[in-house]
Amino acid sequence: MARILITSGPTRQYLDPVRYLSNASSGRMGCALATAALAAGHEVVVISGPVSITYPEAAEVVSVLTTEEMLAAAIGQFPSCDGAIGVAAPCDFAPLVVADEKIKKTDGNLTLELGGTPDIMMALGKMKQSHQWSIGFAMETENGLPNALKKLRAKQFDLIVLNGVEAIGSEVNSINVIDSSGESVRKFSGDKMEAAVLIVKHIAAL
Repeated sequence: MARILITSGPTRQYLDPVRYLSNASSGRMGCALATAALAAGHEVVVISGPVSITYPEAAEVVSVLTTEEMLAAAIGQFPSCDGAIGVAAPCDFAPLVVADEKIKKTDGNLTLELGGTPDIMMALGKMKQSHQWSIGFAMETENGLPNALKKLRAKQFDLIVLNGVEAIGSEVNSINVIDSSGESVRKFSGDKMEAAVLIVKHIAAL
């Protein structure tokens, strides 16, 4: 059986001690994947941003806040894993300057200058050894398939799962599983737990 790394949930990038940029990722898909992988006999380590759900007790859970923390944890765990599933929704942008004190409200506008954050799954793709595999998720609002294929190739994924923003915070998901050749190997709409079981079955084929 495999030791599987799963990144899950959102990350936060702070503007000041109390405010941050983030997104509405619930971690439900990551939790479903962890549950399905454990049920299939695999060992699971979940690196998760802040979520309100509870991951399976049998999973090793590493809690993080920022994208940088998730990257550091993933880099630390990946060498001891057989593969990784990147289902987290890390914050892609961060303020170039973080205020030491709470930013006071004024009558005028506030302009923020943002920079990019590290790409976690691209970093793992560069680390990947011949015996390891990686799977990504692509959440797109337009040009879904072309954008997913770009991510698959750039990040050296063995599979990528295309889904839409309607999956955020939902108990259900519509997925299109695409292999490394760019071929769609499975489409499914329904409960996230069922979707996770299907994805874990594809992992077994790897």
